Amino acid sequence: MTLHESTENVLAADDAGSGDDARGGDGQGGQAPAVSRRRKRPLRTSLIATAVVVVTTTGVAAATGVLGGDSDTSASAAPSGPPKTAKVESTSLTRTETVNGNLGYGDATAVQAHTQGGESAQSKGSGLITWLPGEGDTIKRGGTVYNLDDQKVPLLYGSTPLYRTVESGSEGKDVKLLEENLSALGYTGFTVDDEYTDGTADAVKAWQEDLGREETGTVAPGDAVVATGERRVADVKATSGSSPTGDILTWTGTERIVTVDLEVKFEDLVDDGTKATIKLPDGTTVDATVKDIGTAATAAPAEGNTSGSGSSSGGSEDATLPVELELKDHKKLGRYQAAPVDITFEAETRKDVLAVPINALVALREGGYALETFGTKGIEYVPVELGMFAGGMVEVSGKGVTEGLVVGVPK
Repeated sequence: MTLHESTENVLAADDAGSGDDARGGDGQGGQAPAVSRRRKRPLRTSLIATAVVVVTTTGVAAATGVLGGDSDTSASAAPSGPPKTAKVESTSLTRTETVNGNLGYGDATAVQAHTQGGESAQSKGSGLITWLPGEGDTIKRGGTVYNLDDQKVPLLYGSTPLYRTVESGSEGKDVKLLEENLSALGYTGFTVDDEYTDGTADAVKAWQEDLGREETGTVAPGDAVVATGERRVADVKATSGSSPTGDILTWTGTERIVTVDLEVKFEDLVDDGTKATIKLPDGTTVDATVKDIGTAATAAPAEGNTSGSGSSSGGSEDATLPVELELKDHKKLGRYQAAPVDITFEAETRKDVLAVPINALVALREGGYALETFGTKGIEYVPVELGMFAGGMVEVSGKGVTEGLVVGVPK
């Protein structure tokens, strides 16, 4: 009677499927089916191939001395031990998932020109663009976004655009926005609040003088462009000397970020602050964390839908959530301004678990898995329950499974 019958099987263990139960053979063939995958493309999961010895019940009994028989035959058949061993260790396992993303400056937004009176130049049909920034330029608070009729139109920071003419006696959030910007630019003589006083008007006149504009002491919607912070010019749409029709330019934030359209069925991978590793095309890795997760799912139109609108209902596989990641060390990005990247999320961590190399698993013919041990009674097989698969290791538990236990690793 030989110890083993059949030889090596391949156990495909997906990190993403670490929570699924591993399944043994069907009792008829000599192979155990691969551990089932919980996720499918587009997530690119790491497949771990390992040699698994399939052991028959009779073989186990013979190895452990349960069956009787000729002692000489048993002695001659007794194995000397596994070719290689490993120890059960107490460790932490982290399941990871890798998806495709993009490095860049985020979504670009458009800027349209307005005349000094607040009416759009496009609707009024007048005015000429006399200066424009260059692609890639950074515009900060107070900097010029463009010139219209040789008048500088500066950038102010805020969340609400100027929507009316403000002057002495005006009150509101737009007044406070203006005063906050004037104060940040170094102008004084007023209190930053929501009241437009004579002191505010004097500061505005000084600001207008520095811009080379008429000193009116009032501010109209077309006198400035409002954005949440400094901006980077992505694309210049207009040309100098042309009428300001349509988009003048598009711009983005100034910090490089990583974005990914994550399928909604995988949204459990991310949360605010979730850690990730970004792999650049040249192999360089950069640490990142999830900064923002979109709340609205979008989907591509179904085939035959010409309305241009998609729906995330009905379990559409195209439904996605926009996820934005913040990079920790921008120096590691080198000269990359935009590039496709691989994003590896740390989806789950299990601490202080018992684990062995995956190829230490022995698939039992009757189903399930075991670890091969070698002691005074010869070779024994200790049944185990499987947990998380990660980094070439697998979580194991069961009666007799303890830290430091020496187990065989088949070739």
